[in-house]
Amino acid sequence: MKKILSFILVVVLCACTFQTKHRGYVFPENLESKLANIHTTAQLQEEIGDPQTRTIYGDEVWVYYSADENMHGPFPITYDNKMVLLAWVKGGKILKTKVLHDEDLKDVKIADGETEIPAAIDLNALEELFNNIGRFSPAGLGQ
Repeated sequence: MKKILSFILVVVLCACTFQTKHRGYVFPENLESKLANIHTTAQLQEEIGDPQTRTIYGDEVWVYYSADENMHGPFPITYDNKMVLLAWVKGGKILKTKVLHDEDLKDVKIADGETEIPAAIDLNALEELFNNIGRFSPAGLGQ
């Protein structure tokens, strides 16, 4: 009986552990002062690295993101210490930079469920099975 209780206690305690993982870039403590001395994209890439993403439309903006991912056992994952660096770029020169912190970023709630696709066909498992007959070649024929 003691072994079972101790096993259950160990399982419960393991499920309640706290773990933090850093996601994204690790920005230096004095980021704003370093950005004041950076004037070209080459300098920015040397100091911080390549951006995680670049805008496709409109002004070219390089985006760097950083956050701490907190896991609390069976509870949902939370994020804090979020930081975003935006750098407006034109022809290898940096026009403007902006650093956003937790308080500057809005919390976005992801909607539950799925987005419906217009004109989508819903098939049950049996219909899916028969719908795929003849679509695939047998293994080993090299087609």
